[in-house]
Amino acid sequence: MSLLLKDKVYTVQSGTSKRGIYPLHSYKLGLYRLPVKLEDKYEIDSIVSGFKKTFVMDQFADRVYATYRWKEENMPDPDDRGYKEIELEVQVEVVTGEVVDMIYQIYPVEKYGDGLWVKDYRRKADANAKMVIDTILRNSVLADKMVEHLVKTKQVTPEAALKELEEMTPLAQIVPNAKPKPKPAAPPPGQEAPQAAEMETPSGAKPGPIDVEFKKKLKVTETFTAPSSGGKIKVYGQRKGNEILGIWGEFVSVDFDICVGDGACIDACPVKVYEWAEFAGNPSSEKKPLMAREVDCIFCLSCENVCPVQAIKISKRG
Repeated sequence: MSLLLKDKVYTVQSGTSKRGIYPLHSYKLGLYRLPVKLEDKYEIDSIVSGFKKTFVMDQFADRVYATYRWKEENMPDPDDRGYKEIELEVQVEVVTGEVVDMIYQIYPVEKYGDGLWVKDYRRKADANAKMVIDTILRNSVLADKMVEHLVKTKQVTPEAALKELEEMTPLAQIVPNAKPKPKPAAPPPGQEAPQAAEMETPSGAKPGPIDVEFKKKLKVTETFTAPSSGGKIKVYGQRKGNEILGIWGEFVSVDFDICVGDGACIDACPVKVYEWAEFAGNPSSEKKPLMAREVDCIFCLSCENVCPVQAIKISKRG
């Protein structure tokens, strides 16, 4: 949100903040105000759950806190004499209510110990805080609320409003599935709400090996076209965005929920069947070896043999 409401954004040296009457002792304070309402608990909780894999999320009363941490090194080689490393952080506070305030404070680097050697600390902290704000605004329920606000106040189309929002949030990272699911309707009086079957989101790679009988157990749920080769890749099993991917490939088959993206199969394949593909937000690895040229496989089993987690199964065409 580094460009959002720039005429109403203040960077001050102040002894107090909206968070309460807290002395800041000359800390740098950035305040952004969004002209939207955020009071529904379901929507507030969605921000916490939607970004918990991207930032450190916390919640207290009507406040949501997103913390971003990064490391600084004074030289690239940890084995060099005089090497130092320090972990820094910046926190964004989302104050909900009739309007939404997004606040961040940049503490003096001395707060983190012996960090005076860190270069451009304030500039980096400021940029990271704005990245967090842009990311939350672009990917959360706040995005829909801001689009509605722009459509209403500027009399523009939803497409134009979305484009304006994207221009307002140039530092945003894309976080798949961060927006809340539709809120379930309340059941009729005297009737309990049905329990919807929901796929459990994994926190990392599931254990191998790949189920070699998957074709008998799973259906083809979609067909993916490899961008580089145009090859059609069958996807087996239920998929949930990039969080749960299923098994890809009919003859060069990889269980992408087991795959940790180490790249051994790419190096081992003599005919270059695989290439890297991005799957942002996948808990096991955000890059996967895509079987873009599956038809070129010579069934040598090199990739299957080198896979450290046994995520690959090669089978000849019937």
